[in-house]
Amino acid sequence: MRTWIIGLIAVFWFGLAVAAPSKKMLLSVENITCPACSLTIEMALKKVPGVSGQQIDPKSATVIVTYDPAKTSVAAVSRAITNAGFPSKEKNKPRLG
Repeated sequence: MRTWIIGLIAVFWFGLAVAAPSKKMLLSVENITCPACSLTIEMALKKVPGVSGQQIDPKSATVIVTYDPAKTSVAAVSRAITNAGFPSKEKNKPRLG
């Protein structure tokens, strides 16, 4: 039993050490007019592998997306939002994180 627990802890620790750090991107998004728009964007982003979080700000028409660069790209995230009906592109600011 003790060996099993030590093995499990070792696997967990190794997984954390190997995990790629996440990054953030800032996108400008058009046509955000209501809370339903935010929900639509959120649902579109949930379908993109590697996206782990989003902060949607309708007032500034921006979305901050937390993602794993080994699993997705800025272009893929922007395309998912655009295909949901909200044209988007990366803002001309450095990436966040």
